[in-house]
Parts: sequence; structure tokens; C-alpha cells
Amino acid sequence: MYKKFGKRLLDLLISLAAQIAAFPAVVILALISRATMGPGVMFVQERPGAGGKPFNLFKFRTMSRETKRQGKELSDGERLKSYGTFFRRTSLDELPELWNVIKGDMSLVGPRPLLMQYLERYSPEQARRHEVKPGITGWAQVNGRNALTWEERFKLDVWYVDHVSFWLDAKILTLTLWKVIKREGINQPGHQTTKEFMGVGHQE
Repeated sequence: MYKKFGKRLLDLLISLAAQIAAFPAVVILALISRATMGPGVMFVQERPGAGGKPFNLFKFRTMSRETKRQGKELSDGERLKSYGTFFRRTSLDELPELWNVIKGDMSLVGPRPLLMQYLERYSPEQARRHEVKPGITGWAQVNGRNALTWEERFKLDVWYVDHVSFWLDAKILTLTLWKVIKREGINQPGHQTTKEFMGVGHQE
């Protein structure tokens, strides 16, 4: 019953309240982003939702649009400015995803929506993460986030799919607040966020 009806109701109640409460902060952050990194404060990218159906994910942009300097490609680390780093460490860049939850593309809790090209790289078991809507936070996020290997993250995602409940979602939301405050698991060692998933059997 919760998975079919209650989860959506909880998503709407919390995301609408959070959207209203966070509106002043969103406006201020958008203005700061505009002044710091120029036009285009929003990062919009197609991601797979439930069943692999694509939707447009909204986040605050954290990287500059500059891609080359003196003929050389810039790394993500070079494009990630101090302002963007602050956004990621505090998870403020994900505030616009509340709109995705209100629209029904996402849930507050679920496996994180990754890249479209990953769909063909999953094993059948890993692909089960798309049996539910993707979430702003999830079981993998409160158990290591980007510090986990891909295999570990996908196992946690599938475990969540098999154990969805109100109490589990409440636990994940509570732990998420604690993780954000402690700023744990933001990066993989040696990377700004996490390495690209290359597919089953590929060396991590």
C-alpha cells in the first residue's frame, strides 16, 4: 500500500513544503551562481527514471562552461570552482530536484538517477534499480555515497527496491540530513565526484 500510494503522497507533502521553505534560498543561490559563473544557472540533463524512461533532471550548475585552455581539454576538477565545490559539499546543488519530485519524475528516496548510457551497461540484476523511481537520496547515499564502488552502490540500490517501506524511507531521510551536515562520501578518493561506470566486469 505504501509503495503504491503512500510514497507518492509523502513525496508531495514534503517536497511542496520544502520547495516553499527553500524558495528564498533558491533565489539567492541562483543570483550568486549567475554572478559567479555567468548565464545558465541551471544544469539540465536527461536521466533515466522508473523503467528507464528518460526525464530532464534539474540541478544548480557547479562547473564553469569553459572546456579548453590553450588548446587543452579541462578536467572536471579545473572546471569545478570554489562556489561549485561548496554547492556539492552542502548538497545545495540538488535543491532544484524538488521540482522533479513534484512533477513525479523522481521520489525523495530511491536509487540516484545516473546517465542514460549506463542503461546498456548494467547486468540484469543491476538494472533492477529502475523498478522504482529514482530519488534525491537513497540507501546507497547514506551508506557511503560516492565513496562506494559501483558494485557496492548497485547492490544497495537493489536491496532498497526489495525493501521499500515508510520506515525505511524515514530512516534514509533522517540519515541523509546527518550525512549532509557531516559532508561524508561526497567524492571518491582522487576524483571530484565518482568515476564513470564502464559496465559489468570492468575494472573499478
